[in-house]
Amino acid sequence: MIHVHQFPCLSDNYGYLVHDTDSHETAAIDTPDATAYLREAELKGWRITQIWNTHWHPDHAGGNAMIQAATGCTISGPAEIEGKFPIDRIIAHGDTVMLGTVKAQVIDVSGHTNGHIALHLPEAGVAFVGDSVFALGCGRMFEGEPKQFWTSLSRIKALPPQTLLYCAHEYTASNARFALHADPDNALLAAYAEEIASKRARNEWTVPTTLERELATNPFLRADDPAMMAKWGGSAPYETFAALRAAKDNF
Repeated sequence: MIHVHQFPCLSDNYGYLVHDTDSHETAAIDTPDATAYLREAELKGWRITQIWNTHWHPDHAGGNAMIQAATGCTISGPAEIEGKFPIDRIIAHGDTVMLGTVKAQVIDVSGHTNGHIALHLPEAGVAFVGDSVFALGCGRMFEGEPKQFWTSLSRIKALPPQTLLYCAHEYTASNARFALHADPDNALLAAYAEEIASKRARNEWTVPTTLERELATNPFLRADDPAMMAKWGGSAPYETFAALRAAKDNF
C-alpha cells in the first residue's frame, strides 16, 4: 500500500513523497527544493530511498545532489537529466520502476521537454505527470513540437478515467481563465472554474485532479473534440492543440 504526501514548495511547485508501507521505501517525485523534501520526510518519519525525475528543469531535478548526499538514495529519470544533475538509472517509455513491490510504468510525455516522462502506478490509480499536463492546462512547449506533444497527451488520455493526476504546479486558477476563453459553452468547465475560484480564495489546493474531469473540461485534452476543432481550426487534433497552445502563450 502506498501513501502520497503532498506539500507546497518554491513559489508554486508541489512536492510529492510516495511511501510504500510494506517495504518502507520512499520515492521523491522530482526535487524542486531539497531542504523541503528532507524536512517533510523527517516529519513523516520516512527515509527517502529513491528519486524519480520527470524532466531536467532545475525546479524538478535541482535537488538531486543534496538529497542523494543526505540519504544515499538512487535516482532514476530520463536521459535528458544526464550531464545536468546526478542520475543513476536512465528510464524511458515502457520501462518500470519499483517501490518495494509497487510498480510504476514509465510513459513518454515529451513536448514540454523532449525527454519528459510521467510515472503511472496502476495499482494505486495515480500518475505523476510533472509539467506535461495540469489541471485545466498543459506545459509550455519549450522543446517539443505540436504533433509530439499531442501524442504525449493522448497517452495520458488513454489512462483509466479515475486516475488521479498529480501535477507539479498550482497553475489552476490562471489555467481556468484561459479554459473559459477557449471553451466558453462548456457547462462542466464553468462549474469547475467556480469551484477552483472558491478553493483558491480559501488558499486550498486544486491538485490532484482526476483524468475523468480533465477529459471533460481541459481544452488541451479536448483538441480532438469536433466542436473544439471547429472553433480553433486545424484538420487534425495536433493542429488544434497547436492553436490552443499558441493562444495560451499569448493570453
